[in-house]
Amino acid sequence: MIETGQKPERLILVAVSSSSGDFAEKSLDELEELVDTAGGVTVGRLIQNREHIHPGTYLGSGKLDELIEEIYIRKADGIVCDDELSPAQLRNLEDILKTKVMDRTLVILDIFAKHAVTHEGKIQVELAQLKYRAARLVGLRSSLSRLGGGIGTRGPGEKKLEVDRRIIHERISVLKEELREVIRHRDVTRQKRSGSMLPMAAIVGYTNAGKSTLFNLLTGARVLAEDQLFATLDPSIRQMEMEEGQKLLLSDTVGFINKLPHNLIEAFRSTLEEARYADMIIHVVDGSDPQMDLHMYVVYETLQELGITGKPVITVFNKMDLVAKEQEISFKDRKADAVFCISAADGQGIDELQAGILQILRSQSVYVEKLFSYSNAGKVQLIRKFGQLLSEEYTEDGILVTGYVPAEVYGQLYD
Repeated sequence: MIETGQKPERLILVAVSSSSGDFAEKSLDELEELVDTAGGVTVGRLIQNREHIHPGTYLGSGKLDELIEEIYIRKADGIVCDDELSPAQLRNLEDILKTKVMDRTLVILDIFAKHAVTHEGKIQVELAQLKYRAARLVGLRSSLSRLGGGIGTRGPGEKKLEVDRRIIHERISVLKEELREVIRHRDVTRQKRSGSMLPMAAIVGYTNAGKSTLFNLLTGARVLAEDQLFATLDPSIRQMEMEEGQKLLLSDTVGFINKLPHNLIEAFRSTLEEARYADMIIHVVDGSDPQMDLHMYVVYETLQELGITGKPVITVFNKMDLVAKEQEISFKDRKADAVFCISAADGQGIDELQAGILQILRSQSVYVEKLFSYSNAGKVQLIRKFGQLLSEEYTEDGILVTGYVPAEVYGQLYD
């Protein structure tokens, strides 16, 4: 909840539907979850069916009259539009509705500010917020001064919004330089990690699919895992050890969402790029969510935008404890190299998932069958440390081993 010392804001959700079907309703379902996560309360919905969003006021004049009435009847404190508003739309809606106006982007930015813990995360969130607000300073001033707090005022805060654009852009320049320094530090850390020659897998997926719960289960970490959108924001990397001694670095990344603000993708690019350097992608999907097909599409589109392509993908349909057993046969992903149905909550299917990870690692490794003299016994340790030691037999002539190692380690065994 947002600690503002006042009751939660009562908000009406507004959307424009330009296609048939109930996509707008389902998008508003997600927006309601976002509002709830940010600490607001949804008291009404309004959807207008029209071919295009109105360039000046988002809704047409008739729907605006209807919305004014809804705001009065439901005693709403403001509205949230399901699309990102232009500065002109924001100002015009403010003038017409005489209430607080927000959009999906502002709510997501507010949640990110709430959940950012690390120095890097806070820099990225503030940078994204200031870029968004710089273009909308006039409209946001009147909106936030009317209600004095609430959703959208977290992070840089109302105080920063009262300064002029010049100072905001100066702050953006400072943050960009701080972020460049953080990225340089991250690159050094990544280079050191690559020197370990351990393979790496990146867990990606739609927000609230259960990525952090799976991450904790596989690595023994204690990353925050809650049934809430964007519960985990800052990335984590831990080592996991599978059967036969195979070790793997696993990274947990921020969740994706439909209509993810462009400023956030840009600001968090360095964080999300952990997946670019991974040897495989573990794509976690909430198998109990009716919108899982759309969520999978959003994840693949975001990965494409980040240039993360051409890697082996394991798709993991999670939350099978909430799905009827006979439904599992319908879970498919043609873009994945392997598919597994699991429940990270109770451990169902985890052994099969680990076996699938191991199989992909083997396909990326080189098979070794070699007799090492006892004077070269230290090289057997290379297999233990960086690969998978399948067998080890001590003979009169030396140590006969079989196993798998990364290609960069293979050459060291024959030096």
